[in-house]
Amino acid sequence: MKHAISCNLNHSEEFSTGIIEWLRGKGSILIVTHDHPDPDALAAAFALQHLILVKTGQKAIIAFGGGVGRRENMVMVKELEIKSQSIDTLDLDTFNAVCMVDTQPGTGNNSYPEKRRVDLVIDHHQVKEQTHACRWVDVRPEYGASASILFEYLQAQEVKIATKLATILFYAIKSETEDLGRDWTRSDRDAYLKLMPLCNNRILHDIARPKSSRAYFKYFETGLKNAKIYGSVLIFNLYLIDHPEIVAEIADFLMRVEGIEIVLGLGCYRNEGVLSMRTSHQETHAGVLMQKVIKGLGTGGGHSMTAGGQIRPLEAVRGSLGALEYELAGRLLAALGREHSEPEMLVAR
Repeated sequence: MKHAISCNLNHSEEFSTGIIEWLRGKGSILIVTHDHPDPDALAAAFALQHLILVKTGQKAIIAFGGGVGRRENMVMVKELEIKSQSIDTLDLDTFNAVCMVDTQPGTGNNSYPEKRRVDLVIDHHQVKEQTHACRWVDVRPEYGASASILFEYLQAQEVKIATKLATILFYAIKSETEDLGRDWTRSDRDAYLKLMPLCNNRILHDIARPKSSRAYFKYFETGLKNAKIYGSVLIFNLYLIDHPEIVAEIADFLMRVEGIEIVLGLGCYRNEGVLSMRTSHQETHAGVLMQKVIKGLGTGGGHSMTAGGQIRPLEAVRGSLGALEYELAGRLLAALGREHSEPEMLVAR
């Protein structure tokens, strides 16, 4: 029988109690995040792992495809001692319960095989069709972070939130909502304010201001040089990248350009096209817009002000990365009802 609780703050206690009792005695438990996890995915997985351990005594394994490449996230994983494994190294037949956090079955952004059973989904993105087949579903697209949902579980179950757990949950909400500046709800704000005094400020400082290699700044140079402006729309191409998170990072950075309301970024990571979109207006809904732009090429989605997409394998798309950029620009402008005119370069050559 499928058990799903509606996405309401008052149901966090009921839902968390239900999944704990269902997981009790299951033995081997797997927690899957999306590939190349961001702070929200890592925090949600870490919090769920801790909740399961405290309430049932069982150890769950956190796994994902790809790696952690963004400097802030690498510092966070090291400082907060977040243990994880590559999903490719696991025998998936050995797990009696499979949980997904900050992702869903069939989204295209995680490496868990689509035809395999998933028991529990906790996410803050739009619910996907395949998710309805899962036994336990708590999907709250109105929330700014999956970490906020897990925070409610921990509070409902009266689980003590120690410094390291508080720090990762706080940083996840902080980064996902840009300090409550985008896609946030009262629940995110409440979690943010309650977690803040519990955090380790030194670790937060180290995460937010990590030292980076010279190659890291080269990507900013590439993004700035290739950024094209179509009215209030900015599109940039990083071409070959060594970690997919850099596209979203530079998209956030370029949203600061005066007069820009929408940013779309593109990069190629190991034969996979990586897309990131940012908007300054909620009514634009970046997630819906991304789905229109990438339709027939790959998968994508997101929230009202942030979205991501994947094209895999990239060889399925004809032409060069430059040609793909041109096609994506045309699709985005068409979706906005604008002409694909000659762009203006952000930086004069």
